[in-house]
Amino acid sequence: ATVFRYIREAVEVLSALAPSLAEAMRTIRAKAFVILDGTLLPIDRIAADTPHYSGKHKRHRVNAQVLTDPFGRLLWASPALPGSTHDLTAARRHGITEALADAGLKCWADKAYQGAGGPVRVPFRGRRLKRWKRRHNTTHAKIHCVGEQAMATLKDWRLLRKLRCSTNRITDVVKAVLVLHHASA
Repeated sequence: ATVFRYIREAVEVLSALAPSLAEAMRTIRAKAFVILDGTLLPIDRIAADTPHYSGKHKRHRVNAQVLTDPFGRLLWASPALPGSTHDLTAARRHGITEALADAGLKCWADKAYQGAGGPVRVPFRGRRLKRWKRRHNTTHAKIHCVGEQAMATLKDWRLLRKLRCSTNRITDVVKAVLVLHHASA
């Protein structure tokens, strides 16, 4: 019991050091643009499992939104939401799109953020696209892949491969991993 208490306290201390969205926006203002992406982190099955069930992956997960800079450095991670939450809904619930609009920043995101409006740039949808739209999508993919690589570095942490804790503690764990990632980079 003592070891678990020490671990819990360490996670709480580290998560307190993680930047808030407002602090991240102050850092981001110096950047040309940011990349927004969401990820689904696997969790153990819980009693109230319906909201955490991701129909896309057919497993229980939590949704975390991440902002990265143009060089693939992780800047901010959102509080975890149930896995059934769509990426655009999560971004709106956390106020990411409004904060980016207020800061006057451009943001590159994937097709999950269609309809976000404001500063969020997404690729064109559809199979038969005109040449200029295909070129736009190619350029967009080249920029957005940096954010995907940053997300992969976050998922490299073994702890996040399957979270075995209360869903109330997952936000603290993700923020603690973000702080440790910054310290090790």
